[in-house]
Amino acid sequence: MCLPGQRIGIMGGSFNPPHAGHRIAAEAAMKRLGLDQLWWLITPGNPLKSRNGLSALDGRMASVRQFAVGPKMKVTSFERELGTSFTAATLAYLKRRHPGVRFVWVMGADNLAFFDRWQHWRSIADLMPIAVVDRPGWRLRGLSSPAALALSRWRIPESEARGLAARKPPAWTLLTIRLSDLSSTALRSAARSASEHVS
Repeated sequence: MCLPGQRIGIMGGSFNPPHAGHRIAAEAAMKRLGLDQLWWLITPGNPLKSRNGLSALDGRMASVRQFAVGPKMKVTSFERELGTSFTAATLAYLKRRHPGVRFVWVMGADNLAFFDRWQHWRSIADLMPIAVVDRPGWRLRGLSSPAALALSRWRIPESEARGLAARKPPAWTLLTIRLSDLSSTALRSAARSASEHVS
């Protein structure tokens, strides 16, 4: 599935549901970071969010495959087999399993805003470089967050993003991309409203 020396992005999330904004972020990460592969890691559930309304994992995987198009994009849910939904544990497993691979954790600026609430977030920053993808309305909140301020000395210019995977962590950058107003929360709300209207 991967070879030593390859640059692989890990884009985790519940993707409930996935949408074109996720696809834009994935394609931007592939191009800007010079990745050999990008893995969409579908989590069984976000520990910081309620699982009420969370679609079944297999259904979300099938939906993600409609957006993760191309031989360099992989869809995986191995967190289910690991028995964890904590990113730190997942990424530590990946580093042990594939020690020669240059992994990059890819997350949205909305996640950066609350990154300090994640379990062992500093360990995540020490495990692999991080690419933060811009999200509408979240850029300033993300960059002024406790985690971003704590990690500010290791932020690299966006112009050097292509070399991020080769850097020793901690190292991170913010990727400016074409923004999409789509959000999984809004799509779920719209789906519920449509369902209630029909019934």
